[in-house]
Amino acid sequence: MIGIFDSGSGGLSVLKEIRARLPQADILYLGDIANAPYGEKSQQELSALTVRNIQFLRSRGAARIVSACNSVSAALAVSLFDTLDITPDALIEMVGPTVRHFRDRDERVLLCATPATVRAGLYQQGFGMAGKELATVAIPELAGAIEFGASEAELERIVRNAFAGVSAEGNTLVLGCTHYPLVTPVFERVLGGAVRVFDPAHAVSARIEEQFGPHEAAGKGELHFAITKDSAPFRSRVASLWPESADAIEVVQ
Repeated sequence: MIGIFDSGSGGLSVLKEIRARLPQADILYLGDIANAPYGEKSQQELSALTVRNIQFLRSRGAARIVSACNSVSAALAVSLFDTLDITPDALIEMVGPTVRHFRDRDERVLLCATPATVRAGLYQQGFGMAGKELATVAIPELAGAIEFGASEAELERIVRNAFAGVSAEGNTLVLGCTHYPLVTPVFERVLGGAVRVFDPAHAVSARIEEQFGPHEAAGKGELHFAITKDSAPFRSRVASLWPESADAIEVVQ
């Protein structure tokens, strides 16, 4: 079974791509809504939450883990291999597959992400090692606003403020927070045709199919959700994407 964790609804954008590639995989999704958003938290807080999330998923039988939260950096995950007795080939995060996707492409890349993701610098380091430049835009408040159902007008205000004075023309915009693809039309309205929008879930799901797919061939395609705080927006998103699983949501402490 594959276990996926995120601070809330954002990882659903990754789950959607995984289901398209591996419909037979059994998946348990954990949304840590009680502690959302992660994008403003310190590295120490993120580390503690990551340990707890992975321990929960493994206690429920997940043998392979997907960190569907960009704010939980690859560096944090790597430091936990020995602590949690998990091997590198059993954990996939967001940064590595995204960097690999762009490695041989002649594109100017602009990353928008939470302050925690930008501050951690993992995307910058990864693109730098691949010999590519990366510009970044930190967007405070947006992940939380999406998670808790802010209005379209409020979401657009936050995005416009973040990109005020930013030259985005001709760039590929990487949505470096899994919540952001849930509101792709907002980015398209604000930026118009100035950029091509890229969702890292495409690259990450390809890596998951390659790395986890052979282990999931005998699955039944079961899909379950656990959330640490009840949430009407989360339930609504699940019902919209997977109506057959709308009742498979468990609130855990």
